[in-house]
Amino acid sequence: MSVDEKMVQRIADLARIGVSESKLPALAKELSAILGFVEQLSEVDTDGVKPLTSAVENKIRGREDVVSDGGYADDVLANAPEKDDEYFAVPKVVE
Repeated sequence: MSVDEKMVQRIADLARIGVSESKLPALAKELSAILGFVEQLSEVDTDGVKPLTSAVENKIRGREDVVSDGGYADDVLANAPEKDDEYFAVPKVVE
């Protein structure tokens, strides 16, 4: 993919980055080179390659989901400025 100066200026505007007119040609050339490299990666044959989430094979140890704490609503709400049943009452900020 070829990147021209107009596209570089648009990208800079979207990213809120100030780029001088004199630097646009060099940036266009650099971005075109980067995108060319990324296009080369799409040519690599990845059929039969298992996707990785880590370089090391790990198995997550599961555990049973058990409630081990809780039932302290009165203690937690003891210092609340306002309460609504067993919840903190907060002022409405959006109308």
